Amino acid sequence: QVQLVESGGGLVQPGGSLRLSCVVSGLTSGWNAIGWFRQAPGKKREGVSCFALGDVAPYYTSSVKGRFTFSRDNAYNTVHLEISNLEREDTAVYYCAAEGRRGYYTSQYYCQNPDEMPNWGQGTQVTVSS
Repeated sequence: QVQLVESGGGLVQPGGSLRLSCVVSGLTSGWNAIGWFRQAPGKKREGVSCFALGDVAPYYTSSVKGRFTFSRDNAYNTVHLEISNLEREDTAVYYCAAEGRRGYYTSQYYCQNPDEMPNWGQGTQVTVSS
């Protein structure tokens, strides 16, 4: 059974930082693509940062470039999203999603097409408020 478990969300003041983590298990050959998505109340789900094996670097949506950093542990089963200089607009539920099948899409494609990710975590709430 595939499981993705996010952690690290919380209430943070504007300008603060958080580190989100996602532990992936149950994918026979590991993940081929993985990403962080977020959904704020009343808004569409948005791909924040994604990484497809074969790409040189992760993709970041423009609103988070320079503030968010994707990383992965050497074992590949845990990925992180370092979030700094948080803004109120970053308030959302953050989800980790993964695709285990070999594919040829780019990191950007996965972020812009979340339906290509068949496996999702339960989400972790990030609230930015003073």
